[in-house]
Amino acid sequence: MSMSIEFLPEARLEFDEAADWYEEQREGLRTEFVQAVDTAINRIASAPRSYPIIEGSFTRRALLYKFPYSVIYSIENEGLLIYAIFHNSRNPLIWRGRIG
Repeated sequence: MSMSIEFLPEARLEFDEAADWYEEQREGLRTEFVQAVDTAINRIASAPRSYPIIEGSFTRRALLYKFPYSVIYSIENEGLLIYAIFHNSRNPLIWRGRIG
């Protein structure tokens, strides 16, 4: 059984903006970033409880390979809810405000 994966609109926007930014830096870098995010989400989906809890009792973080970003998520019923695709140097209060 595969897990459903849902992005908050803010997380999807962050993902798209970061991908655009990387492509502006070097042609083809967008593809590498998207692959890194996809790889992280696949790792999460295969073992969602193996990543550390970082907020309250349910929000977890998985680091991307090669890029200074994290996937912030929670396990919801039979799926994952992605709160943020977040640059590690940004203020975490930004994504914490999305958790309801």
